[in-house]
Amino acid sequence: MSYAIIRNTNYKMKNLAGIYRHNERKNTNYSNKNINKQNSILNYSIKTPYSTYEKVFKDIREKYNLQGMLKKVSNVMCEFIITSDKEFFNSIGEEETKRYFETAYNFVANYNNLGEDFIVSAKVHNDETTPHMHIVFIPVVHKKDKNGKEIRKIACSEYWKGKDSYRKLQDNFYSYMTKSGFNLERGNKEENEHIPIEKLKKITNYETQEMFEETKHYEQEKVTNDIEIMRNDYKRVIKKFNTLAKRYSKIKNIVDETMYKTEQIQLENYNLKQENEKLKQENIHFKDYIDKTFEYVSILFDFSKDRLKRLVNSFINKINFKSR
Repeated sequence: MSYAIIRNTNYKMKNLAGIYRHNERKNTNYSNKNINKQNSILNYSIKTPYSTYEKVFKDIREKYNLQGMLKKVSNVMCEFIITSDKEFFNSIGEEETKRYFETAYNFVANYNNLGEDFIVSAKVHNDETTPHMHIVFIPVVHKKDKNGKEIRKIACSEYWKGKDSYRKLQDNFYSYMTKSGFNLERGNKEENEHIPIEKLKKITNYETQEMFEETKHYEQEKVTNDIEIMRNDYKRVIKKFNTLAKRYSKIKNIVDETMYKTEQIQLENYNLKQENEKLKQENIHFKDYIDKTFEYVSILFDFSKDRLKRLVNSFINKINFKSR
């Protein structure tokens, strides 16, 4: 059985240039070996940005008078990566695959009362191993001010309000897609099951998965239902990647994002005593983010991604040696 897969990442203003170049295929070369540039002609947009993400964001903010006090550390955009496994897309064919992504686009446009106007870009990539779609949007919430006037506000924390927000996203996406005629699986919520890391690597296998292969010799998923064991191991993982982030303190735009994600995951970890599924999902999300960090560093600084990973591994090996 195939899974309905939707994952989210939040971005600050300084991240938008790199995301734009990657999603819209504006780069000349890519370190990601899964990208077949000859097949990039098969990529298509459900919604095409007329300019860079940063320019579109500023125009939308002005046009709709979007409220919200934004700082340098504020998340101003979110990105859904939507996919399933390669076998699923092969089985339903080209036309149904297009309908799958169009249906997912409609889901995002209506989820949390967002509105299609605040979707910046929806790009389907067919030049990698598995078809997938990047939907970039501004997290706008609709509310009333103290005078009762209807306002629109950029507020990522309010858009994802509640400790079950990610679970609700998964539940609603699965329900919407299956009701639209796609035979997919969500997983057993009562037993807090999820897609294991190794299985997710096999069924998605696109740009966010490279980091798993590089790190699997020192970061293995714990096969246990003991919450205390998982919590302690998760703290160890976070501590290790905090150290990694500090080693790259000179690259402030990357480090700030990494540290923010690390602190966010740590805070969520203390509140997830009874939520085994969400803990594992966040673990996947964190590794996904680290891989994207490598991708954007290599793009922004024209630095080989493989060489960057070797430097990181060298730092980690030195740390492990000193701790013995």
